[in-house]
Amino acid sequence: MGRIFVVDLEGRTYKCKFCKTHLALADNLVSRTFQSRRGKAYLFSNAVNISVGPREDRMMLSGMHTVADIYCCCCGQIVGWKYEAAHVKSQKYKEGKFVLERGRIMDGLDSEFYIDTRPSMSDAEDA
Repeated sequence: MGRIFVVDLEGRTYKCKFCKTHLALADNLVSRTFQSRRGKAYLFSNAVNISVGPREDRMMLSGMHTVADIYCCCCGQIVGWKYEAAHVKSQKYKEGKFVLERGRIMDGLDSEFYIDTRPSMSDAEDA
């Protein structure tokens, strides 16, 4: 396969929910009003650390589009799709943009904390 070079983004980022790899900057967010088969999705002008699958024509809510699924380059999970071409003139603004499915990403404000509640050696010594 080869070495994977991962781009670390600076600023508020959106990350892969499965492996926490940076995928997009909040500054590149175009719209939060997209829908996918799995729920809400966001449109971005740019995305990094992805691999692009084969193109296919897909009927979307807004008409026929040529799209390619996009995958996290680290864990291989599908994270959304890229608009390659729009067949409806009013949808041309989507061409070259990326949709990340909300259920497959987390933003930089989402956080996961692990608090170890087991007594440690120092706690046991004090008792």
